[in-house]
Amino acid sequence: MTSSAANPPQIKPTWVDTFKVYLEPPTLRMLLLGFSAGLPLLLVLGTLSFWLREAGLDRTTIGYLSWVGLAYAFKWVWAPLVDRLPIPLLTRWLGRRRSWLLLSQLAIMGGLVAMSFNDPQVALQPVIWGALAVAFGSATQDIALDAFRIESANTDRQAALAASYQTGYRLAMIWAGAGVLWVAARAEVAGVIGYQHGAWQTAYLVMAASMLLGMLTVLLSPEPIRRAMPSAKNASEWLRGALIEPFADFLQRYGKQALLILALIAVYRISDVVMGIMANPFYVDMGYTKDEVAAVTKIFGVIMTLVGAFVGGVLSMRFGVMRVLMLGAVLSAATNLLFAALSTRGHDVTALIFVISADNLASGIASAAFIAYLSSLTNINYSATQYALFSSMMLLAPKFLAGYSGRYVDAFGYQHFFIGTSLLGLPVLLLVWLAARSRNPQIGTMPPISTTP
Repeated sequence: MTSSAANPPQIKPTWVDTFKVYLEPPTLRMLLLGFSAGLPLLLVLGTLSFWLREAGLDRTTIGYLSWVGLAYAFKWVWAPLVDRLPIPLLTRWLGRRRSWLLLSQLAIMGGLVAMSFNDPQVALQPVIWGALAVAFGSATQDIALDAFRIESANTDRQAALAASYQTGYRLAMIWAGAGVLWVAARAEVAGVIGYQHGAWQTAYLVMAASMLLGMLTVLLSPEPIRRAMPSAKNASEWLRGALIEPFADFLQRYGKQALLILALIAVYRISDVVMGIMANPFYVDMGYTKDEVAAVTKIFGVIMTLVGAFVGGVLSMRFGVMRVLMLGAVLSAATNLLFAALSTRGHDVTALIFVISADNLASGIASAAFIAYLSSLTNINYSATQYALFSSMMLLAPKFLAGYSGRYVDAFGYQHFFIGTSLLGLPVLLLVWLAARSRNPQIGTMPPISTTP
């Protein structure tokens, strides 16, 4: 066989074929499951910080409470269990991936209900415990859902699945950010000025009910084709296959380049994550009402997020993931400077519209490309564990640093804080450039997977 016959040139898909992938069943399912994944995040971080600030908690305390989100950074610890351990009765009924998805969604719903029935102004600790339940349930859902997504389509469909997932994820974040503020504002008792716990209780109960969309999608979705794994002869062999082999496989495939890849993953979203914790307290302190923040985020934020996720997915398929990763890194750092400028303008709704629109556009582009990049790094035999490791590393350093964000704002003010978060993005540009130059040809060459109908 000649060389050209053995390695035929790849045919670039037409624009029509590129767009048609967004109408395929696996892509549409990922839109709904992305909504389920995106809903809990702000409810234990951004939106919760708005609630706590309105309840009178100081910014330093709010910053420290953001460490609840570290549950996402350590999900790799129990990812091997989600990858391999069956749930009695539930796994036999739904399959390995869907059973863990449903169980985690039930935990999220229960945690949100528990948070709603406790007033942080009266007893903060029960609210924290409820938030921890939501965070751990959400992190577990992410583990199972990432594996479900990676196993549901071939490599050439991963960028589209990532874009669809991000679209649903961002829609949920708008609902959990703007929507919850809108619901809380509607639930306030007319004529009563100041903080009202009843309004927030109603809003969080509505958010808990919103998890039903993801649960229904799980029940109606087919389980990805299960890959046969050799049976373990004893507990030691099972632990080796579940815990050691996924990490050893990654190091073996990428060698020295693994360190560069892990460094890039660890800091790629640092600008957004650190800044995001203080965004809602910033809106409160600048005098924006719940209706103003909800309206701006819901209308302009949704539009630009959808555009960003869609553009990020299409550009990744057409021009390659690494180029779009660089674009996303530049835009993410630059938009934080817009928040610094906004902090000098006082109560300016027009400026808020522009800043939120630009920020969401940048975030959508960066996230779609980054998820496609992470997906391309995984070995399908260890998809849940390896992807959990990658996405955990993405959050560990940013979440830890974000815990001090309130203390920094109290000491230096919002303008210096936003400028500082923008500067945090500069090392990311260097790492993306280095990763693109030394990119291992194995990246993006996962074994083919049969696409479920």
